[in-house]
Amino acid sequence: MAIDPQTLEKHAVSRYSTGARVNHWITAISLILLALSGLALFHPWLFWLTALFGGGSSARALHPWIGVILFFSFAGLFFRFVSLNIWNRDDTEWMKNIGDVVKGREEKLPELGKYNAGQKLVFWGMSLLIVALISSGVVIWDKYFDHLTGVDQKRWAQLFHAWLAVGAITIWIVHVYAAIWVRGTIRAMTRGSVTAGWAFRHHRKWLREEAKKPADIAPKA
Repeated sequence: MAIDPQTLEKHAVSRYSTGARVNHWITAISLILLALSGLALFHPWLFWLTALFGGGSSARALHPWIGVILFFSFAGLFFRFVSLNIWNRDDTEWMKNIGDVVKGREEKLPELGKYNAGQKLVFWGMSLLIVALISSGVVIWDKYFDHLTGVDQKRWAQLFHAWLAVGAITIWIVHVYAAIWVRGTIRAMTRGSVTAGWAFRHHRKWLREEAKKPADIAPKA
């Protein structure tokens, strides 16, 4: 199926199912709540944030349970998208030309599938961090697991957990910034579709694959 760039903006391409979007927003909300409650418990200057959770005791009790929700919610995303986030030669070439990426010179970059190298790095970075966060979190969840570890192990786990949280928050900030910076991206997770023009510019290989499925490309409502 030939793609006419002049008419691409008249069409919408399905990018995410309703289930995938719900899964994504549960993960996003859980991560935000964890960041707020974690920061509130991390330093006295930020303790005022516990008011969002009903006080210090409530924030402390809710934080690990929200972490459990995040872990299982992200697991859903992982298994949905892991096959699309395998590194390939196009990703290496994309990284070599990161200057063109920043300057928006898409024509100098290789045609990409559904995700670019930056998105894949976010995916794998968050995957590793969330596994490490839940693991270290269990060590310091005294209400249920106090008897499994000693004081020294808990202290190291707390330090490790804090640094992992900083990493996760940093990646989340980069992820949100990139979604805002690349105009038209947020629509994918709010409406489930992107314009064919957006797909042609940023993920042309994926668009060509989708173009072989006429039912997946329909005029915008």
